[in-house]
Amino acid sequence: MTRAWILGLVFCLTACSHLSTSSTDLIRDGKGLENFHQVGDANWRVENNLIVADRGKAGFLLTKESYKDVYIRAEFWAETDTNSGIFIRVTNPTKIAAASSYEVNIWDIRPEPKFGTGAIVDVAPVKTPITNLAGGKWNVMEIRAVGPEIIVKLNGIETTRVNDGRFKEGPIALQFGPGVKGAVGGPIRWRLVQVQRL
Repeated sequence: MTRAWILGLVFCLTACSHLSTSSTDLIRDGKGLENFHQVGDANWRVENNLIVADRGKAGFLLTKESYKDVYIRAEFWAETDTNSGIFIRVTNPTKIAAASSYEVNIWDIRPEPKFGTGAIVDVAPVKTPITNLAGGKWNVMEIRAVGPEIIVKLNGIETTRVNDGRFKEGPIALQFGPGVKGAVGGPIRWRLVQVQRL
């Protein structure tokens, strides 16, 4: 190995390290509510070092920052009847919905199961019956969105992948939604939500 080659390698590694982006904790161990605007009437609060909601007709934690290409890693607890999800590239912060963002769903008993847990609602279904269920345990959801490609994993298993270029950029929203036929569903508990710009 020549000295010039070694110096070149050191320079490359140094330069490359400046190009990488570290992840940011939006939620960790009950901290992070200040990173969000609260939209709707869900009763978001800190409980047992978790961010929790279990009452209200519908509500969201909407990030104060906007994201385009992003990797999200979230640790959450849901019940079988919990209706929750992670919305990305929200284009209408006053009316957060699958029609104006990508809704990565957490809802094991969704009446239309192909858009249940692990699906992107109205965009990318999961196989039915749903085999990757979230209810009654801690889960890890990963979302990687780069340009039009979005990949979703639940507990290390890819649940869906799609190319869809409708929504380019916007905040991220964490949901507490109504249950089946408008009934109050189970709670959602967030232990960790990390984001990394890509």
